[in-house]
Amino acid sequence: MIDFRPIGYVVGLLVAALGVTMLAALAADLVAQNGHWSVFFECAIITILTGGVMAMACANGVGEGLSLRQTFLLTSLVWLTLPIFGALPFMLGVPEASFTDAFFEAMSGLTTTGSTTFEGLDALPDGLKLWRGILQWLGGVGIIVVAMVFLPELRVGGMQIFRSEAFDTMGKILPRAGEIASRISVIYIGLTVACGLAYGFAGMEPFDAMVHAMTTVSTGGMANYDSSFGGFGAAAHYIATVFMILAALPFVRFVQLMAGTAQPLMRDSQIRAFLSVISVCVLLTTAWVWGREGTFTEIAFREALFNVVSVMSGTGYSSADYMTWGTFPVVLFFFVGLIGGCAGSTACSVKVFRYQILFASIKSHIRQIHSPHGIFTPRFEGRAISEDVMNSVMAFFVAFVLLLGVTATLLALTGLDFITSISGAATAIANIGPGLGSEIGPAGNFVHINDSAKWILSIAMFVGRLEIMVVLTILSIKFWKN
Repeated sequence: MIDFRPIGYVVGLLVAALGVTMLAALAADLVAQNGHWSVFFECAIITILTGGVMAMACANGVGEGLSLRQTFLLTSLVWLTLPIFGALPFMLGVPEASFTDAFFEAMSGLTTTGSTTFEGLDALPDGLKLWRGILQWLGGVGIIVVAMVFLPELRVGGMQIFRSEAFDTMGKILPRAGEIASRISVIYIGLTVACGLAYGFAGMEPFDAMVHAMTTVSTGGMANYDSSFGGFGAAAHYIATVFMILAALPFVRFVQLMAGTAQPLMRDSQIRAFLSVISVCVLLTTAWVWGREGTFTEIAFREALFNVVSVMSGTGYSSADYMTWGTFPVVLFFFVGLIGGCAGSTACSVKVFRYQILFASIKSHIRQIHSPHGIFTPRFEGRAISEDVMNSVMAFFVAFVLLLGVTATLLALTGLDFITSISGAATAIANIGPGLGSEIGPAGNFVHINDSAKWILSIAMFVGRLEIMVVLTILSIKFWKN
């Protein structure tokens, strides 16, 4: 029998902490004097009290560690519980928002997906704009810690290949999660401050600079305006591009860099592959746009660079409606979004390292076919890939494709067209943000999607953010047997 008390204790503390962060949004509304501060006061009281009572009720069951099954449950329940409380300010602060819309927005924020069910963002109270940024910022740092501490131990989707590397980085055989979180948080806060200052120098208002710094470094992409990044100048676009790339790199490399070791950052094959794919896609997209326009312009290059990086990193900002660029960029953006960033970053989707392991396996298999008596071992960054890692990666790819198909089919059953269904499923599972088409594309939003589809997409965002296999494991009957 699973002891739920340690799980409830941690979840309660995190819920209470979420309530404390609502006070920052309360302060923003007080400064703006728009009268919405009382909403955050009520939500903060409800959230802090609920989380505090839960933690106190479960405190007598706290031990020295969690079992494997408890860790699986904790990882999932955190991402299910926090959006419920994160939705309260939207439900009480936006008159036309239903609980479905509010939960979708909170889940999108905490999973750093960036899809939105709200329109008229320009007129949204400052407190709610900041709350959207806070949710994404918390979700970004949270998923880094989960990726570095929990997923390698849970042996999810091949993440166990990074287990020894992350531990060695901290100088201990078995580092504490708190120590990892503290070091990552320092880097995360530093990047956020640097991004905010850079936006300020680029001409953004202080409030916009702060919120967009949060949603950039978290690769979340929730903007303060309906036009997303379209209303900002060239300098802001280039700054955002730089920080989106940095946020999509393995944060363990930044930890090593702070320790005075730059070689791992320079030699990381994930980083090289990530930057190479971006470079190729930017060149192809720029050449395509130049060919259509018949002239070479800096704007075409900048928009290609910004939007390719935004989609591949899973940020989801848009500086232009790339649906109008023609068929080729649209297809390219769809597939590049399914690549994603590096493991151990705030980026989402499949992740570069899984494709590297997949291609290494294919290469080894082809060589085996040519030379049946030879021994060919697939390698990742010079290390032999174990059968356990290989099986985990293959299982992830199969689960990803099946989940994509099932989600798209369910969305189609709610009445959505083919493009909206398939791209909506992809953007939710890969936590990208915008989909394709006129309704949920870069120039649209999820406002007019029916409620059934919103719940399907909310579940898909949750499952995709937790690397799919975590949730599938919990849903298995064997997991609940002693």
